[in-house]
Amino acid sequence: MLLADTLRSTTFKLALAAIVTFGVIAATIFAYVYLSTASFVRSRSDQAIMAEYSGLLGAYERSGRKELIELIRNRMADSSSAEKLYLLVDHASAVLAGNLDKWPSAATTAQGLTEFHAPRASDAASQSRFRAMSATLPGGDRLLVGTDISDLDSFAAKIWAAVIAIIFLMFVVAVVASILVTQRTVGRIEEINATSRAIMQSGLDKRIPLRGSHDEWDRVAENLNLMLDRIEALMGDVKQVSDNVAHDLRTPLTRMRGRLEKAYHGERIGEKDLALIGDTIADLDAVLGMFSSITRIAHIETQVRKGAFRNVNLVEIASEVVELYDAAAERDGTDLSITGDREVRVTGDRDLLFDAIANLVDNAIKHGRAGGKIVVACENVDEEAVIAITDDGPGIPPGERDHVFKRFYRLEQSRYTPGNGLGLSLVAAVAHLHGARIELLDQSPGVQVKLWFSAPAN
Repeated sequence: MLLADTLRSTTFKLALAAIVTFGVIAATIFAYVYLSTASFVRSRSDQAIMAEYSGLLGAYERSGRKELIELIRNRMADSSSAEKLYLLVDHASAVLAGNLDKWPSAATTAQGLTEFHAPRASDAASQSRFRAMSATLPGGDRLLVGTDISDLDSFAAKIWAAVIAIIFLMFVVAVVASILVTQRTVGRIEEINATSRAIMQSGLDKRIPLRGSHDEWDRVAENLNLMLDRIEALMGDVKQVSDNVAHDLRTPLTRMRGRLEKAYHGERIGEKDLALIGDTIADLDAVLGMFSSITRIAHIETQVRKGAFRNVNLVEIASEVVELYDAAAERDGTDLSITGDREVRVTGDRDLLFDAIANLVDNAIKHGRAGGKIVVACENVDEEAVIAITDDGPGIPPGERDHVFKRFYRLEQSRYTPGNGLGLSLVAAVAHLHGARIELLDQSPGVQVKLWFSAPAN
């Protein structure tokens, strides 16, 4: 997995680009060195050939063919001239002197330097590579003076092989180094990503581990950890303020409600007083319910309720919810029913799951179509537990589906129905606590809300 991430990383791609660029530059330099070396050695060989040719041509011009033949034989007898090539033929190509048995067919240049393969007169079985100067003398004779360059070719081949080996080795070392460096970079980035995922899953108490290397990655991790500390402190302050406000307002509101209830049941001047006090009590109940919901959602989001997790049957919980809301649905003429499997097991808090399902059913009754149909379905699907609440009401506009789980958010058509916009926020908090995912599906008409839970471990 780490190797795959390494090969896909931008760092590795940049490293490869740098390797290719460096490799092209290095190959260009080595090619220049190779060509320059081969050209220098060949030029030195050509200079020696031309010097030898000039000496033989001078002897021919001074004393003629006989002196040239004698000089060629003396040169051939000299052990220091073992690598040299001499050949003098007449106009009929008959050999007059030299260490080749005939004029080589590959030496077709009438005047100038040429290269060819030919056997030596002393060893006809082996072919040698020669570079030679050929010329036609004034009397019609032809002279060939050169040297064996087989060793030069071998030397050039060794240089070329060394260049290829060095370039290949450089590429291998560079690629291995790039992978190692990129793996280290990807590893540190993955630590940050893993910490980020852990924070999203469980809260702000996680921190990026430090390696003690005091390098730039450790400094980044330290700064991110300090930022997380600051965010956690600010979130704690906000939560503390919210809790304090909720608790501080709840007490006087409760007292006010108590006094109003006492007045409601006491002596009154008239029916208007009764209606006024009743409406005020209802408003206070809504405010108190709102504060209770906010506190409960905050309590759920801190994930302190996982101690109550048990293996529970969603079908039983959903059946209790349907039974609870059956009267309310019947009052609106709504058909509320439950379908699906007889047993759907999940691991979770029974009370919280009851509240979440109850909020979804309550929303379907309130915002669905009067006289419509609501179906609660529990199923086991591909090793996952699914509960779906489906209505045939006006549904949720596509542009607002991402917002309905926010606190206090209400659709425009729901502004005048009872509620405070916290029901679906509680559902989202419960789903997050249980590691469930929520789906909103358009039924045309109506909407379907699905909660997907992982099946409990055996």
